[in-house]
Amino acid sequence: MYRRLLDYNDGEELELVVLIKNAQLRHTKKGKLYLALTFGDSSGEIHGNYWDANNQDATMYSAGTIVELDGKREEYQSQPQIKIYSLRVVGPEEGYDLKQFIKSAPEKISTMKEEINQYVFEILNPVCNRIVRFLLKKWNQRFFDYPAGKSNHHAVRGGLAYHTLSMLRDAKALADNYPQVNRSLLYAGCILHDMGKVLELTGPAATQYTTEGNLIGHLVLIDEQIMIAAHELGIDSESEDLLLLRHMVLAHHGKYEYGSPKLPALLEAELLHRIDDLDAAIYAITNALQHTRPGSFTDSIMSQGGRKFYRPQVDEALTKSHKLE
Repeated sequence: MYRRLLDYNDGEELELVVLIKNAQLRHTKKGKLYLALTFGDSSGEIHGNYWDANNQDATMYSAGTIVELDGKREEYQSQPQIKIYSLRVVGPEEGYDLKQFIKSAPEKISTMKEEINQYVFEILNPVCNRIVRFLLKKWNQRFFDYPAGKSNHHAVRGGLAYHTLSMLRDAKALADNYPQVNRSLLYAGCILHDMGKVLELTGPAATQYTTEGNLIGHLVLIDEQIMIAAHELGIDSESEDLLLLRHMVLAHHGKYEYGSPKLPALLEAELLHRIDDLDAAIYAITNALQHTRPGSFTDSIMSQGGRKFYRPQVDEALTKSHKLE
């Protein structure tokens, strides 16, 4: 049976073709050079260090390069890694397609587009509706192709749209239960909150932060896009509806220590932050559980404070749920 990168257990040796998703030339405490690498395929990603590297190695084994990896999976400081025996660059004549090494969201892009558009129809506030439509059209290709992160939650092709859709489904359930919620504002916030990542990130293959992403960040980038849309659409820049929408995206990280420039000051902004945090946590935990044998614990999940989660022997819920692979 064909095995992928995350199908191997600790102590098992492997030899397979993978994509280098990230590569950084670093120094050891003794001043020697090594390459900190992140390997990936359609199952996910895992780290490994290439010791005694040099500048030529850094050029050869750069992000976006397909390589044949010979090594062994092991654990270091409660995190899985690959002990690298050897690497070989795979040439284009060998017939590998970059897309086959990129993990994708579990739902089809066409299906996600259709469902997200249904939520847009339910945004009855004209300011929110026009801005959402404008920006979805402007960034349509990237929005449905890009990941929602470089390495954390929804870091897969189509992950941004999948994360958005999952949040919209949660938002609908909350709005159905709490009629005082401004559904238009909450739905618009869900769709726009991470859209700045189409400018913050480079795309689904060997994802990196852009210069804009490093210097400005997606919260400010989407706020700028909202203001550009308002100007193009002739919307009053001092409109309260516009102000509320801007607050939604600027406050969605929820806390100053999480990089939020403002704390949520609207019921809908607080809900957006909690929905965002909930969906990211569920994705990360579920993804880890799917690569864990029943009756054992996951690897430490850094986004969850380094905690490990147990997968029960009888795990019907995970078996029936959407797979993230």
